[in-house]
This record gives sequence, structure tokens and C-alpha cells, in this order.
Amino acid sequence: MASTSALTANISNILTSRNCVKASAFSSSPFGTSKRKSVRICALFGGNKDKNEKNGEAPEKKAGVFGNMQNLYDTVKKAQMVVQVEAVKVQKDLAATEIDGYCEGELVKVTLSGNQQPIRIEITEAAMELGPEKLSLLVTEAYKDAHQRSVQTMNERMADLAKSLGMPPGLGGT
Repeated sequence: MASTSALTANISNILTSRNCVKASAFSSSPFGTSKRKSVRICALFGGNKDKNEKNGEAPEKKAGVFGNMQNLYDTVKKAQMVVQVEAVKVQKDLAATEIDGYCEGELVKVTLSGNQQPIRIEITEAAMELGPEKLSLLVTEAYKDAHQRSVQTMNERMADLAKSLGMPPGLGGT
């Protein structure tokens, strides 16, 4: 007698344009009879989407695993471009910004750009009369003040940029 249930599958035709597989299965029973069944399996990696449901036209892009990954990749690339353009605008704005720092008593004024480039130093007559060592300390103090304010301004602008782009807090350079 034949085995109780023997099943063999034979994939006979792969239709690549539709992402479908046609499979034939043979089964035999204990009584010696056999039956052939054909099955058509679609929707692997996008399915059988040859026609647009609304107007009957072919779709522009295939859906599915790889199509969705491509869409995600394109979206990320566009977002990167927006971030780069906005960051360049902020950097240009910072380069044009002047930030002043002072020593105690405002005898020396140091001006830096928003990206910490020195622009000028102004020294009063009173500071000049204090001598070279004291003047050096006053210039250093004013420079440190200007640098600290410049870095703070840069961090605030980058945080504002990150917030405007919908990024989580902490990714804006703060």
C-alpha cells in the first residue's frame, strides 16, 4: 500500500514581473488515489500590485520591503540636506555677529565673532597707565569673558536650530 500521506511540492513557474509563484502539489491517499492541486502565491516583496486601484495605471514605485527602505533612505537624505542648509545659515549668522567681553571696570573691551574669531580689542587710557603686567591681565580677562559669551551664543543658536528641526533636546550643541 501507499504511504498514509505523501506530499511533494514542485515549484513550476516563477513570474518575476508580478512577484508571484505557482506551485503544484501532489498528494496520495492510502487507497492509491492521487490528487494534484495548484496554488498561486502572490504578495512576496510587494505583492501583485500591477495596477493602481483608483485609475488602472501602473504604479510609479513598487511597494514592499525594499521600496519602503528606499523611501526611508530618500527621506533621511532630504532631512540631512535641510539640516546642512540651516546649519550653514546659522554659521554665517554667527560669523557676522559681534560679541563683546569686558574686564572688571570695563577698562578693556574684546570683540569676538559668534564663531570665536577675534575682531578687535579696545584699551582705555586708564588701562594703559596701569603698566604692561596689569594690562596683560585685563586683556586676558576681557578675552575670556568674550569667548565665554561667544560660545554661549553659539550653543543657544544651535539649540534653537535643533529645536526648529524637531530634534530632541541635547543634540543642538548644548
